[in-house]
Amino acid sequence: MNTIQSEQNIFTRFYTILKLIKFSHTIFSLPFAVMSAFIAADGLPGTRQLLLILGALVMARSCAMTFNRLVDARYDIHNPRTSYRIQLQGMIGKTNLWFFTISCSLLFVVFAGMLNLLCLFISPLALLIIFGYSYTKRFTNLSHIVLGLSLALSPIGAWIGITGEITIAPFILALAVLLWTAGFDIIYACQDLQHDIKTGLHSIPSKIGIKNSLILSSILHFLMVIVLFIFMYFTKLHFVYFGGVCFVGLMLIYEHSLIKPHDLSKISLAFFTVNGIISMILMAVTLVDILIFC
Repeated sequence: MNTIQSEQNIFTRFYTILKLIKFSHTIFSLPFAVMSAFIAADGLPGTRQLLLILGALVMARSCAMTFNRLVDARYDIHNPRTSYRIQLQGMIGKTNLWFFTISCSLLFVVFAGMLNLLCLFISPLALLIIFGYSYTKRFTNLSHIVLGLSLALSPIGAWIGITGEITIAPFILALAVLLWTAGFDIIYACQDLQHDIKTGLHSIPSKIGIKNSLILSSILHFLMVIVLFIFMYFTKLHFVYFGGVCFVGLMLIYEHSLIKPHDLSKISLAFFTVNGIISMILMAVTLVDILIFC
């Protein structure tokens, strides 16, 4: 009976960790890593390589998110939107969260090393960036850009994982991811405007207001679409991908139509649902394009 209870406790804690770090949000970065891997392989990548890339991505995001929850606890507890995180942390235990963070970090480095030496050498830099993001709101309004950079590492890492080389193509795709992420994170941050001002945290909305922030977000997303079209020049992608980028543009227009300076009630729909569709559809059309024309 004690063994069964122990196993149930472990499962409950693990499920709670996944809920705490919003594991479902992996949908934002994972598709771009898969896209990059297929493009770099000029077709279907090796199963071992693909699994290691996905494993490294999941470990990197997981350790970054648990680290964020740990170091931001004193802010989260005063924010109505994030106060539930403190309750979840209590259910898991701070020691267990640190163990999870360290374990995921080590596994990320191991998976990177199993891909190739270049991935191993740059893995500490990746950890420095994704951990560093958690502190940026304390001193800069550009934390949204740093979050974008953190997600933008996924296509770069996947490309290097396949080829073992650094070329310009994955950095173009990474720029698109950065612009996209920064744009939707600015939208998401609008709902924390009053909390950020009260606690002295920095963000674009607290600096320039909600209306100007939404304008800036739309500009970043427009630039993202332009960069995605430019990406075709550095790859062998064709009209299927082109159509996918057009669809992304339409979805971004829809996303911005949902959010008004005086009405933020549809932020969840705009943030998770629409952007999740964008990343998955873009990945799907890219893979179809590659597999048709490779």
